[in-house]
Amino acid sequence: MKKIFGFGSKKGVLPFGSSINLVRDSGHGINFQPRYHIQDKDLRKIHNAAIVGNVAKVQHVLLFGKNGLNDRDKMKRTALHLACANGHSAVVTLLLERQCLLNLCDNENRTVLMKAIECQEEECVTLLLEDGADPNVMDVSGNTTLHYAVFCQNISLAAKLLPCNAHIEARNKDDLTPLLLVIRERRGQMVEFLVKKETNIHAVDKMKRAALMLAVKYESANVVRLLLQQGADIFSQDVFGWTVEEYAVIGGFNM
Repeated sequence: MKKIFGFGSKKGVLPFGSSINLVRDSGHGINFQPRYHIQDKDLRKIHNAAIVGNVAKVQHVLLFGKNGLNDRDKMKRTALHLACANGHSAVVTLLLERQCLLNLCDNENRTVLMKAIECQEEECVTLLLEDGADPNVMDVSGNTTLHYAVFCQNISLAAKLLPCNAHIEARNKDDLTPLLLVIRERRGQMVEFLVKKETNIHAVDKMKRAALMLAVKYESANVVRLLLQQGADIFSQDVFGWTVEEYAVIGGFNM
């Protein structure tokens, strides 16, 4: 530790005593369930057609007015939600051509774009973004599409979102930016991507823990090295007054 940061522990004494358990991480807030749990009784005819990618059936249902373009099932999902979650780009294209509503949310406030990203359906993501889907809607936990993309470790999708005005510093209800989220989740490659995109490495979470502090806490040596190279502040303090050095001592962090 002394070799990394240029200073040692305070007289060899652990600075927090038994209080270390006060720093507890709440969940990341992403209810990661890539595919919807489907029950036929919850679905209307247009949903049944969309979920299996039956373009002709979707057209038939719409033509005869059996269901509307934006009708919801019991979980507030539209046909577009179900088509995106299952990668049926032909159905997505049809629904977009019919000018369905792009930013409707399911019962967890997830948009179709959010669901397509969660399910890693890149073609559907591209279609939605080209049609003007909003990347900055927040789900029930405050996560945006960029939180989902980085959580899924999908650099390609994250790179598609940023030119479409996705907020790189968006904060969820745990006060985590995408950078802070991926450090907590030990996604080192995504950290490198976000740093290259000039994310704020000095951002702090709701306990005032900066990116470097979290990297030390979660023993991400490569991330620590990267953040130090970018000029991260080694003297910042969290809400308890603890520093990066003290996190390293209590966690036994060693480069």
